[in-house]
Amino acid sequence: MGRRFTLASTGAQGTQAAPPGPFAQDIHWVGEMRSALGVALLLLAALFAMDAGFGELDVARGALWTGLAGLLFTVLHPPRVSVRPGVLITRGLLVTSTVRTDSLVSVRWSDGVAQRMVLRDREGGQVEIDPTVMIRNPAMWHRLDTDTRTSVRRGTLLHGTTALRQLAQRIDRETAHTVFKASGLQ
Repeated sequence: MGRRFTLASTGAQGTQAAPPGPFAQDIHWVGEMRSALGVALLLLAALFAMDAGFGELDVARGALWTGLAGLLFTVLHPPRVSVRPGVLITRGLLVTSTVRTDSLVSVRWSDGVAQRMVLRDREGGQVEIDPTVMIRNPAMWHRLDTDTRTSVRRGTLLHGTTALRQLAQRIDRETAHTVFKASGLQ
């Protein structure tokens, strides 16, 4: 787990203050959160309606269905990603992770069904993010790109320039696609 940062200029005991500067966050997070909540509530309503229709709804089954809907919400809950100069922060339901983006040691793609980018800094902090968050949020990508260039200049980023270049190319393709679509050239 990463270090905790406070958003104020003075940190509490055991935490570091986040660097001042422009703050960018995922502008689609609220919609994704609403979707996760909506799906969980829809499942809960469907299960309650089904049990009520069959005449089998009781307190135990209601608690079971509520727990199942809560578990689904927990799985679907999107992490909140934000970027400040030098820091990338992800906040989940229970865990907040941070990584110093101006002193990255490695950036790599994780293996698995869902594509994730894993960023690790010199102090041991690690954050795993969905690359589409950066694609959909140009301000966040700009901040991350600026900080990773600082890591390269300082010589700390030894592994991962290829992963960053792949992400930059993907963002460029998406941007060009959006421009062509908006101008009617597609």
